[in-house]
Amino acid sequence: MATFLVLFDDSSTTWRIDPSALTPVLQGIWADTVIDPIIRSEARGFTWSFQTSCGPAETYLDMDGTCLYIDADLGDAAQIACVFRDHVPWFIEVIFCDQGYNFDLVITPDTTPAELIDKADALP
Repeated sequence: MATFLVLFDDSSTTWRIDPSALTPVLQGIWADTVIDPIIRSEARGFTWSFQTSCGPAETYLDMDGTCLYIDADLGDAAQIACVFRDHVPWFIEVIFCDQGYNFDLVITPDTTPAELIDKADALP
């Protein structure tokens, strides 16, 4: 398991994602999704945790609604990143990267999780 981020530049727009938009989609993928709306820090404004085929996973939205942290394997992280992308207006550039910023990939509205995994795997 690793930490990934999916985000957009908060200075380029005033639009923010609402956690209530992501909750039903995550619950539709992982029925055992546990929701924790308690604000723990600036980076942990809303948390979802669930069990995937690769083990436990957690994702949390920062307080300003522009960045989703994902603690999961790459396959699950790519799926979550595409869910996030689906809920962000098409004109906002969305980036997927790892916690160390060793790579950053633009996720277009039509990007699939498989394509995102292939792009990440192809990186040196």
